[in-house]
Amino acid sequence: MTIAEVSKIMDISADTLRYYERIGLIPPVKRTKSGIRDYGEKDLGWVGFAKCMRGAGISIEALIEYVSLFQQGDDTITTRKQILIDQRDELIKKIEEMQGTLEYLNTKLEHYEDTLVPKERELAEE
Repeated sequence: MTIAEVSKIMDISADTLRYYERIGLIPPVKRTKSGIRDYGEKDLGWVGFAKCMRGAGISIEALIEYVSLFQQGDDTITTRKQILIDQRDELIKKIEEMQGTLEYLNTKLEHYEDTLVPKERELAEE
């Protein structure tokens, strides 16, 4: 599968795919004799993994380390698992913070017309 096809299927730009490969966020993609990337199912799995993790805000550095360790083999299983645990814990914290922000906004919206609008008018008059 070409980079253009993967880009379309995975909804990620070709430039981003090249960047992910260059920095080690995904393992190197096999190439045809003419040097064109030829993505296989395993490559699509790595792209999906990277896209999902980045979409959740997981750090590039942690993902690069994970991929590097994966390429080193089974001796790194414990370390790789710990990276995922650490990143999950960070994500839980972010979700909790975002949930608090959502609740704050919902409260503001519930009372917007009767409480906040009059206060905003007062501030505008000062």
